[in-house]
Amino acid sequence: MATRHFLTLKDCSPAELRDIIKRAHELKSLQRSGQPHSSAEGKVMAMIFEKSSTRTRVSFEAGMAQLGGHALFLSPNDTQLGRGEPIEDTAKVISSMVDIVMIRTFEHDRIEKFAADSSVPVINALTDGYHPCQLLADIQAYEEARGSIQGKSIAWVGDGNNMCNSYINAAAQWDFELRIACPEGFEPDAGLLAQHADRILLTRSPSEAVRGTNAVVTDTWASMGQEDEKDNRNQAFEGFQVDDELMSQAASDAVFLHCLPAYRGYEVSAGVIDNPETSIVWEEAENRLHAQKALIEFLLSQ
Repeated sequence: MATRHFLTLKDCSPAELRDIIKRAHELKSLQRSGQPHSSAEGKVMAMIFEKSSTRTRVSFEAGMAQLGGHALFLSPNDTQLGRGEPIEDTAKVISSMVDIVMIRTFEHDRIEKFAADSSVPVINALTDGYHPCQLLADIQAYEEARGSIQGKSIAWVGDGNNMCNSYINAAAQWDFELRIACPEGFEPDAGLLAQHADRILLTRSPSEAVRGTNAVVTDTWASMGQEDEKDNRNQAFEGFQVDDELMSQAASDAVFLHCLPAYRGYEVSAGVIDNPETSIVWEEAENRLHAQKALIEFLLSQ
């Protein structure tokens, strides 16, 4: 049987993704009630970070500990990847010693190359192309707040980045409509847009995207590695801030999501992200822990 990986949401069927989220809800309940759930006892995860992180490292490392396993943090300075060893060679060696690998890196093809030569499951903890683990947390948070996301309308306002690409995949896998508002030149992957044209609206108007939707989602305008573009991006995204006026155009029960870190006064106003009536970003952030634990269980069971 071929080794299962989780590089994008398309690596699981819609039914498998629903099962993972269902288990995430269960694991969250177990964790909060202090009940042990050591389904990964004796298992080891290698965590390869070529991009730094807060939520990703804490959630995976804590998650493996709570499942009874162990996690090894590996930065570029800790591995031969940082000294030019071929990805394929590193994959063969590391996967011969651990049970599962998590990678946070830059170009998406790097993780694809690693997975192709890995004998154990590989999890995409973020690439420049996709961020599927965050979508698991987002879907879990939406379900907790408003029930099933199937058939709903979701607005993405901002950069057509890795999160936006993953929201396009999520729209197909969970069967919802996605409206994307971004400035010209900042569109998401053109191939994904064409593939899912039946459920995607692309517009230059945040108001058009948000009007009547059940959730509004945004992200930083300058992602990691784009720091030198910050000033130009801030100018390009003028008018794309999610503020109270924009949120008022969504459905009356709409929620706000952001994968964090957030920059108040730029992509989102403090009034929106700190509004306990509509913002679910803190549950969303915590759910990285629970959703990833469910994913780890799923992959180790295949």
